[in-house]
Amino acid sequence: MWLGKFLDIEKDLKSLTSEIRKQFKEAMKREKLTPLEFTILESLFNRRISGYYLIEKLNKHFAGTWEAQSGTVYPILSKLKKAGFIDSKEIRTPIGPLKKVYFLTKAGEDIIKCKVNENYLDQLKFIENFLIELSTIYIHSFLNIETNKELSREKVKEVQDLLNQITENVIRNLPTDMLFKQKCSECDNEFDRDGATYCSYCGAPLFNVDKKDNLL
Repeated sequence: MWLGKFLDIEKDLKSLTSEIRKQFKEAMKREKLTPLEFTILESLFNRRISGYYLIEKLNKHFAGTWEAQSGTVYPILSKLKKAGFIDSKEIRTPIGPLKKVYFLTKAGEDIIKCKVNENYLDQLKFIENFLIELSTIYIHSFLNIETNKELSREKVKEVQDLLNQITENVIRNLPTDMLFKQKCSECDNEFDRDGATYCSYCGAPLFNVDKKDNLL
């Protein structure tokens, strides 16, 4: 959903420290991200996950409108790492071989925060306009308001209920309980204090997590 005009990061690079900015300048040949690159950076925000789970997360994000595949995602990860936005490390898990996980660098995290902070309200308005236009076309795509007004009213009510449910889901899933979250000591995956024994991403035991150091 990110519009191209929001993905120019030349101004954002200037907000970084001179040391980090120098690292970016040495690695980057351009100062703009593609929508997919930015979506991948968003998916890595505040977590460390493998390429496999990243692909799963992207497919959930796009909800069938586009399918993420390893042949597309891994080259982008390599490009973003070379540019200094992300880094990776191999971790050993008790239920499998070494696993490579990806995560944002300090500079990559700062870029994401700055870009979202600057454009949050504009993006919300864009999404609002998109939902209105999409829903209007959806209603009119199979209804003839002039000949079946009752059915039209029912369809409008159905769409209104669906949009209300979507709004409720967004509000319900906001991280309002961040102080009650912890991170896996191996991969930084977030989890609730629900008695889980192993991390769902890397399989590392959670009972060794330092609660004090891993609070968000």
